[in-house]
Amino acid sequence: MTNKEPVRLPAEWEPQGAVLLAWPHAETDWADMLPEVRDCYTQLAKAIADRASLIVAGPDLDSARVMLADIDTERIHFVRVDTNDTWTRDYGAITTVSPDGTPTLHDFCFNGWGLKFAACHDNTVTRALIAGGTLTGRYDNRLGFVLEGGSIDSDGQGTILTTSACLLSPNRNGDMSRSQIEEELRRTLGTEHVLWVDYGALAGDDTDSHIDTLARLAPNDTILYTGCSDPADEHFDQLQAMAGQLSELRTADGKPYNLVELPLPDAVYDEDGERLPATYANFLPLNGAILMPVYGQPDKDRLACDILRVVFDGYEIVPVDCTALIRQHGSLHCATMQFPKQAFIP
Repeated sequence: MTNKEPVRLPAEWEPQGAVLLAWPHAETDWADMLPEVRDCYTQLAKAIADRASLIVAGPDLDSARVMLADIDTERIHFVRVDTNDTWTRDYGAITTVSPDGTPTLHDFCFNGWGLKFAACHDNTVTRALIAGGTLTGRYDNRLGFVLEGGSIDSDGQGTILTTSACLLSPNRNGDMSRSQIEEELRRTLGTEHVLWVDYGALAGDDTDSHIDTLARLAPNDTILYTGCSDPADEHFDQLQAMAGQLSELRTADGKPYNLVELPLPDAVYDEDGERLPATYANFLPLNGAILMPVYGQPDKDRLACDILRVVFDGYEIVPVDCTALIRQHGSLHCATMQFPKQAFIP
């Protein structure tokens, strides 16, 4: 696609029309804990449907129709499509808008976070949603470039926050330099200012340091970031270095960012003793609300919610228990992909 019009990647706190979920099924890594994770997805789906339309995709939607039966049928849309897994943030279309409001649905390649996992079905979801009439807009085939939605965050004004560990990973676009990747972001997403984070990695993270686990852009030139004040924690050095680097970042007009630290949840482990990448940075702004992952840690969950309540003044903070989601190394933002109203056909 050649698009000579300037385009813009909206901030997530701008109005949204719909959110995509992929329903957990027996051929995913959720097979051993389907009832538990489907309960989590049910709570997440209801929180979304109260504030936007909901698209539920997957090869087997019978249980979804039963568990989501009390959602208004005008608010929920089921789409039969094969999926490898449920992390729609990383294979759902990334949507820009032109000055006249026309949406462009960019279909980037998802290669299982650097060739770690199969993604053959996930890479067909965007085309299926467009072909079936669920999404509308210009279709931009970018399957020659690997880019996951969780690896970038936008302020809606041409600035993108990302990590070098992910975007410069040799198993993604290994033949491209930093400047070449910046040029690709400029051409496709209208990016004018790229903020690179070179530190920060959570134990158990399969994504090579997705930015949505570490730091997030917010209104009023604010960056919310995952902090660590415990020198005994394995994350201490990396997260301290990240905080230092964030303090040196500047807005497009040269001003420092307002930095707000989010607590690091207490360590969460799987049944094999592996630490999981629990993070409060993995939240979803949605039409005047913040859907917030919590992990059954009352004090820290409450503190994180209070911090978001201050940063997103006037927003409703909606906690969603993501202790099941984190078992497969992801959380709330990872499981969702939003679309502006212009791209969604009710």
